[in-house]
Amino acid sequence: MRVHPRRIQEIRTGNQDSGPVIYWMSRDQRIKDNWALVHAQDLALHLSRPLRIVFCLADGFLQAGLRQFDFMLRGLHECAGVAESLNIPLDLVRGEAGLVLPAYLEKHRASFLVMDFDPLRIKKSWQKAVLDKTGIPAHLVDAHNIVPCWSTSQKQEYAARTIRPKIHRQLEEFLEDYPDVKPHPYPAQAGTGVDPDGLLQEMDLDKTITPVRWLSPGPAGAGEVLDDFMAHRLSLYHEQRNDPNMQVLSNLSPYLHFGHTSAQRVALQVKKQLDTPVQSREAFLEELIVRRELSDNFCHYNQNYDNFQGLPAWAQKTLDKHRSDSRDYLYEPQALEQGLTHDPLWNAAQTEMVKSGKMHGYMRMYWAKKILEWSRSPEQAIDTAIYLNDKYELDGRDPNGYTGIMWSIGGVHDRGWKERKIFGTVRYMNYNGCRRKFNVDAYIQKWI
Repeated sequence: MRVHPRRIQEIRTGNQDSGPVIYWMSRDQRIKDNWALVHAQDLALHLSRPLRIVFCLADGFLQAGLRQFDFMLRGLHECAGVAESLNIPLDLVRGEAGLVLPAYLEKHRASFLVMDFDPLRIKKSWQKAVLDKTGIPAHLVDAHNIVPCWSTSQKQEYAARTIRPKIHRQLEEFLEDYPDVKPHPYPAQAGTGVDPDGLLQEMDLDKTITPVRWLSPGPAGAGEVLDDFMAHRLSLYHEQRNDPNMQVLSNLSPYLHFGHTSAQRVALQVKKQLDTPVQSREAFLEELIVRRELSDNFCHYNQNYDNFQGLPAWAQKTLDKHRSDSRDYLYEPQALEQGLTHDPLWNAAQTEMVKSGKMHGYMRMYWAKKILEWSRSPEQAIDTAIYLNDKYELDGRDPNGYTGIMWSIGGVHDRGWKERKIFGTVRYMNYNGCRRKFNVDAYIQKWI
């Protein structure tokens, strides 16, 4: 077997039928650099069986609309072509996973099911619903994190400083290059493939938010963006990453979210850039590895990762204490969505997200904290931030997004600071602080 055994969890043993090994692709939508697919192929070769990939398409998944589905389906179309060239058919099935996948597995008399690890509640519930209706053996593979989430820690970590040593102790062991997915030797019936244009026309989803065209979806597009980042922006990352005017970020978050590329491949490529300042490489890898995997840890072990009850006790206490504080400004979600506040910097950040499908990371913090300041309650602030993030961001509905909002509004992975109105001891950010860090006027002029 070519996959580290601690990357695999045996979810269930069972009686094997006579059909293919099925890889249920979900979070990691790529053929190359995919530990789950490598493991599924190893099982299929060991059993002398065909190998199939299935993707379950659920309309309106967590507020995803045309913008997100367009990006995802065009990436899946590329995946289907690569898989077909390796004699691995890819099938797309429509509907709720618990309703349609059991029938699919039965139809193909599947001998084994391999699934992607995903910490989100809805994905866990999908997997449970499928397994409750089938009896075949099943494995779960963490192909998303470099150090598997369950190997890093068995509990919710308090902060980056507590998870960092746990990741770094195992990083060398898991940060290895990928084996190739081989042309599969056992023939299989052709797959359905993926027709993005036809599917998008048929799907019942919000089509008011248009697709973006400044990024090309899919693994090939991810490779081009990574190459461009390493060639032109990585060297500036340490000094300029918090300046939204400098455009030195990687722009890889949509590809990492949909699994069009793997964090492990990105890390391997960045570590090879020995001519790049070490401070920039280390700053980027800290965010790519430690901060991303901390987000998975939070969502995996805290099932209230998207609501007030998921905040640390100290944050709940201080926000409760300041619930009745007067607000200088109150905005309904509709006004926020349209960028109609008194603050041109906040409006510019909202406009950036609406127009481009992505907001600069530093501005995401300011954006979310102001939503707390201008909402009637922290619960409303969390709900509004998640609604806007998931509706417009390409990388919405992601552990990074939920964790970032919960950090900004509720002190997750942070500590208490100076007490002030509304925020209590949750870290505060303001317009003047941003002005000291970068040219606020230039940012506003660009987006408004």
